[in-house]
Amino acid sequence: MTLLGPDDVARAAAVLEGVAVRTPVEDLAPGFAVKREDLQPVGAFKLRGAFHAARRLEADTRAAGLVTHSSGNHGRALAWVARRLGVPCTVVVPDDAVAAKVDAMAALGARLVRVPADDRESAAAEEVARTGGAFVPPYDHPHVIAGQGTVGAEILADRPDVEQVVVPIGGGGLISGIAAALRGSGVRVLGAEPELAGDAAASKRAGERVRFPREQVAATAADGLRATVLGELTWPHVRDLVADVVTVDEEAIADATRHLHAAGVPCEASGAVATAGYRALGGADRARRTVAVVSGGNVDPAWLARVLADGRGVPTVR
Repeated sequence: MTLLGPDDVARAAAVLEGVAVRTPVEDLAPGFAVKREDLQPVGAFKLRGAFHAARRLEADTRAAGLVTHSSGNHGRALAWVARRLGVPCTVVVPDDAVAAKVDAMAALGARLVRVPADDRESAAAEEVARTGGAFVPPYDHPHVIAGQGTVGAEILADRPDVEQVVVPIGGGGLISGIAAALRGSGVRVLGAEPELAGDAAASKRAGERVRFPREQVAATAADGLRATVLGELTWPHVRDLVADVVTVDEEAIADATRHLHAAGVPCEASGAVATAGYRALGGADRARRTVAVVSGGNVDPAWLARVLADGRGVPTVR
């Protein structure tokens, strides 16, 4: 496929004007800042791709409703988008989704269909056939990727001296879009993901998509990053435009979460992974002027309570 670039992202930005919040980039330490996507109306970056993709549909197609599968943030974003556009929304939800995220989708008016995690794609296809609605994928679509890429365009505009952007990876939509936005800029794009869901790092090493076992991926607290394999469209972007992918263990994710919350950034586990990835770097990679993307703040309350009650000191970024 043809890789997306800055022009595709710029067109998405025009569609998102007045819809997505232009979130701030906040300094946490010398040479290190975070992009606050937890401040979007739905608490995560997913609004960008969901709205752009839905808005680019033909009006009569969109009127039949929007359908997706999601463990939380994409479904919540699509439900918000559907309400704004005045159309129905159906979300197929895997049975291991965080309860707070499921409740948030329902609160926005989404019709929820609960299925085992391995059945979500087939169940979504059945809902599209049943309703006549349009499927809006969580990550593997050019319009979704371009919408998410506006995060990267904003970082470059607000911090033109940035040398490195660290991005969490689940299915790869966010990092693909950011890499597209920064294509040709000279800014290094680095991925970060949980060790338990380290399929992107494994894919980079192997030179082809590697799938991780569902039961292993489901064990990470970073529930927004539980994709078992990169998408067919996102993989070429990660392969060709992303410099490297680092993996972090569950304790590193918890440590980064404690740090970010202490700094006034109420992230979820997935939203802390890029900061954890940055903290795992050494040498020249650590010395670059870096922005880490806090992808969301829709935290699992039970997990956060355990992490904050751990009793460990708040770690420093550097």
